[in-house]
Amino acid sequence: MASSSICVYCGSRPGADPVYMDVATALGTALARDGHRLVYGAGDVGLMGAVARAAQAAGGETFGVIPGHLMVLEVGKRDLTTFVVTETMHERKKVMFMNADAVVVLPGGAGSLDEFFEVLTWRQLGLHDKPIYLLDTKGYWQPLVALIDHVIEQGFAAPSLKSFIETVPDLPALMARLVR
Repeated sequence: MASSSICVYCGSRPGADPVYMDVATALGTALARDGHRLVYGAGDVGLMGAVARAAQAAGGETFGVIPGHLMVLEVGKRDLTTFVVTETMHERKKVMFMNADAVVVLPGGAGSLDEFFEVLTWRQLGLHDKPIYLLDTKGYWQPLVALIDHVIEQGFAAPSLKSFIETVPDLPALMARLVR
């Protein structure tokens, strides 16, 4: 059994720079190697597919959650340790989050941002205290960090908002912080 479950939010596309796929693959391998269960969106495309295939190849447990309407678009990966199909995106996010001890956000688009902001808001409201990590591959998340600083500077959030997120520069820094 896995020592902890790590929810990974990431793109269903590979991104413009091959390093994003490389880091997703390395993350999947590292999670499995360290005995963590991967919890993710159950797709077999983009960064999602890369992290899952790598975790599987390294013998790790995988827990995927996908809404029925995305089975074709995201190529639902049925060969996971646990494969859950939900009716809605809201249910997907809830099941993923409830089955994780920490959240890691890799590069991604609107869906990854939606997932990130939801768990950040829940943390701000005191609904959980799970760690949230931004894996800042090649500075990908720096514009988001600047936006959060701006939100705080403009008085729309308390400075504590930033303390709910840890931005890590690379995979070794992330792995050193994950709970075991």
